[in-house]
Amino acid sequence: MNTAIISGRLTRDPEVKTTQNNVDFCSFTIAVDRRFKNSAGERETDFIQCVAWRQTAEFIGKYFQKGSRIEVVGPIQTRNYDDKDGKRVYVTELNVEQAFFGDSKNQSSGSVYTQPAIEITQPEKPEVTPSFDPPGDLPFDL
Repeated sequence: MNTAIISGRLTRDPEVKTTQNNVDFCSFTIAVDRRFKNSAGERETDFIQCVAWRQTAEFIGKYFQKGSRIEVVGPIQTRNYDDKDGKRVYVTELNVEQAFFGDSKNQSSGSVYTQPAIEITQPEKPEVTPSFDPPGDLPFDL
């Protein structure tokens, strides 16, 4: 199974672009603090490269900015290509399938975006009537 969950802050404003085939995408980097402090007593930070596609890219481009806390879910993928000098470049990135707000309105510094609340209601039980006429001597009620 290849699924990663990353929570951190955007290092720059995300910008949605479009491929030659007219597909929206958004590449960005998330700064993620490590859980433990180093020998100097400081937390180190990893910078995770991410890419989102289509509606997920549009969502991130619309509601997030540099410094926003974001939580993303998706597989880690690798690819490679030759740059303009003919040198092979290897890329490892998280392919974002889901993105969530990491801050609430009260926790963020100036951000007014919050994840919308979803009200979950229990459906009413339908009244069930038997579709057949049972004999009167059943040992239970229908």
